[in-house]
Amino acid sequence: MKLIKAYIRHRMTEDVHNALKKEGYCCMTFVECEGTGQYSDHEKEHISNKYPFADAYRVVKLEILVAEEHVEPVVKLIRQHGRTGYRGDGMIIVSPVDEVYKVRTDEQGIMVV
Repeated sequence: MKLIKAYIRHRMTEDVHNALKKEGYCCMTFVECEGTGQYSDHEKEHISNKYPFADAYRVVKLEILVAEEHVEPVVKLIRQHGRTGYRGDGMIIVSPVDEVYKVRTDEQGIMVV
């Protein structure tokens, strides 16, 4: 299993979500956050009122757990539907997952799409 974390523009979240759902990827987490980066595009994105000292801007972190064979198609969908072509489009990180436990049932090794 792999955990895909994608940091994308806030305004691209709906497009990315819809594309993933359309292809059968139902289960994901979105976290609104603010960040800074070497490639942020402050002319295109709203700068934070909460962290003005850092020139932070709004981003969404998408997390999705997938079987290894689904990494490439999921990354492709995120790139296609999260891209504007401007600096600050974000990044995608893929990490291995050793174990998964279900809190309610204590199941271990849950299979994912």
